[in-house]
Amino acid sequence: MAFEIPSLKDSVHPDEWQLRLDLAACYRLVALYGWSDLVFTHISAKLPHSVAGDEHQFLINPYGLMFDEITASSLVKVDMQCNKLHDTPYPVNPAGFVIHSAVHEARPDAGCVLHTHTRAGVAVSAQAHGVLPMSQQSTFVLASLAYHGYEGVAIHDEEKLRLQADLGQANFLMLRNHGLLTVGKTIADAFLSMYTFENTCRIQVDALAGQSSPKDLTAVDPQILNGVAHAMRVQTGGLGGAFVWPSLLRKLQRESPDYAL
Repeated sequence: MAFEIPSLKDSVHPDEWQLRLDLAACYRLVALYGWSDLVFTHISAKLPHSVAGDEHQFLINPYGLMFDEITASSLVKVDMQCNKLHDTPYPVNPAGFVIHSAVHEARPDAGCVLHTHTRAGVAVSAQAHGVLPMSQQSTFVLASLAYHGYEGVAIHDEEKLRLQADLGQANFLMLRNHGLLTVGKTIADAFLSMYTFENTCRIQVDALAGQSSPKDLTAVDPQILNGVAHAMRVQTGGLGGAFVWPSLLRKLQRESPDYAL
């Protein structure tokens, strides 16, 4: 760890502590799977009504820590303007919260917003055709995909309305020339969606590397897309991300257990 901080386990509401555990785990898993971009992306989680009441409060990463350094106690609680709501030695990045606050503001169902700048994600975001229906993974993404055009580094509040309009009710957002974003009711849902989104992009980049044109690829029958939501429910027993989350936590416990400090 780059820094030390006393555990908050006994000084916060149990529901907040559980959210801290899950969000810290998510940051560690993003690092473990190679999706982090030094310290320059964010994952935000909305605190439940039992903790925040009617206020909009969120947990976000302490700015400057690598994702594999983040712990449950080091996460910072902020409001919609990214003002810190508790004493903490860690800074936050208000500019980095612009995209996240826009999504949380427009989508009350957004318990977690996960944003990455991966090589494959940025590569596909720069391809004019976007995500192609050429893998099983892509069918899950295409069932709920939106695009937002690049407007430069996302630090201006005036971009929020345009981003919100582009996102609509989609759970996958491709930020053109920028990266990937997923919206989940839970942290587990957002992570599973990003796992699928990232693999969709990696598969597409690899497939196009061996072909001269997207026309040379075998496309998925459009009718198959209509049954994707049912197929996902069958695959996860109706649990969504919660189906795989316990196994991911076991993996993390073996490889990076100090996330829970």
